[in-house]
Amino acid sequence: MSTIGMVLSGVLAIIAILLIIIILLQNNRAAGLGAVGGASSADSYWSKNKANSMEGALSRYTKIFGALFMILALVINFVR
Repeated sequence: MSTIGMVLSGVLAIIAILLIIIILLQNNRAAGLGAVGGASSADSYWSKNKANSMEGALSRYTKIFGALFMILALVINFVR
């Protein structure tokens, strides 16, 4: 494996560990499909400002690190 492949593999491992930590920090959404009903879909102050909370930030970081993980895995596959 080339030097670039080794470096990218190390970065991929770090991103994987960060992704695991971020996922474990998120709250459990035990409501599941039961929360789909009309009562829980009302617009409240919390639902409107969820992006500014810790939960919104963790969700955003999960999406970013997940996308980076997939893209980096594809790049490593083509470098080898």
